[in-house]
Amino acid sequence: MSFPRAPWPHTRMRRMRKDDFSRRMMRESVLTPSDLIYPVFIIEGENRTEAVASMPGVERMSIDLLCREAEQLAALGVPAMALFPSTPAEAKSLDAAEAWNPDGLVQRCTRAIKKAVPEMAVITDVALDPFTIHGQDGILDEDGYVLNEETVQALVRQALSHAEAGADFVAPSDMMDGRIGEIRQALEDNHYILTRIMAYSAKYASAYYGPFRDAVGSAGNLGKADKNTYQMDPGNSDEALHEIALDLAEGADVVMVKPGMPYLDVIRRVKDEFKVPVFAYQVSGEYAMHMAAFQNGWLDEDKVMMESLLAFKRAGASGILTYFAKRAAQKLAERN
Repeated sequence: MSFPRAPWPHTRMRRMRKDDFSRRMMRESVLTPSDLIYPVFIIEGENRTEAVASMPGVERMSIDLLCREAEQLAALGVPAMALFPSTPAEAKSLDAAEAWNPDGLVQRCTRAIKKAVPEMAVITDVALDPFTIHGQDGILDEDGYVLNEETVQALVRQALSHAEAGADFVAPSDMMDGRIGEIRQALEDNHYILTRIMAYSAKYASAYYGPFRDAVGSAGNLGKADKNTYQMDPGNSDEALHEIALDLAEGADVVMVKPGMPYLDVIRRVKDEFKVPVFAYQVSGEYAMHMAAFQNGWLDEDKVMMESLLAFKRAGASGILTYFAKRAAQKLAERN
């Protein structure tokens, strides 16, 4: 690529960097509260919180407290919350039937938030791992392999129960083949034609998910097993484009790349190739690393937090799931 610029000294790139006003005028990427989605962890009970040890500052909350969180987030301009349940051990099973219980934790929380703060978008995780006794995202055969079609049918039932509860987005995060098309058809058939699908289309088999699995209580169930037979190999990016193309063809409204910062190249490739809304997830491991550095005084908390989120925007992300969402929105409000 050639640039039609006069040579130095007639062109001095630092001229436009001299003053704050000119730096702001030529800024290419801007972060706003509307770009942020707040992932939250739900527990049973009332007026209850539980700290997540591996995620400093993050707590599991009961439904009543999450409704208060929704009010505060809405006041800050954050448009959406993503719900993740910490399922009691007695509710877990081999077939994950609790996932589509109409009175389950996610379903009740969805109804409560939509009643308390109707303008707050609710995104629900469509995956079985919080509900299985083995911590995998699907139904297993006798050899421990995750069965695709049987799992997809369970995911369809889960997604429908979320739509019925009032979810604005259902977000399949399982990486089963064909599940977006099956869920989309079920939503159409049951007249949930405006329920959106946020597909975790390029979800990698990453080591960055550890604190999240602690938070939802699946780490102990999973043990030393992995998810390599269905989540993507971290060495691949061409494959991500195939996954994205399939999910869009099946009816996804938004596609997701997960994890976030280690995969900024994938976000950019997806945005350039498809020109569709691309969301990114700044996952629990990314958050935990940042917090460790902040607490040790190795990095400036506010500046690095905001820079890390701006990087997603620069890479092409339309929305960012981040545990920093509330704090970042507060910082943006202070600037204004």
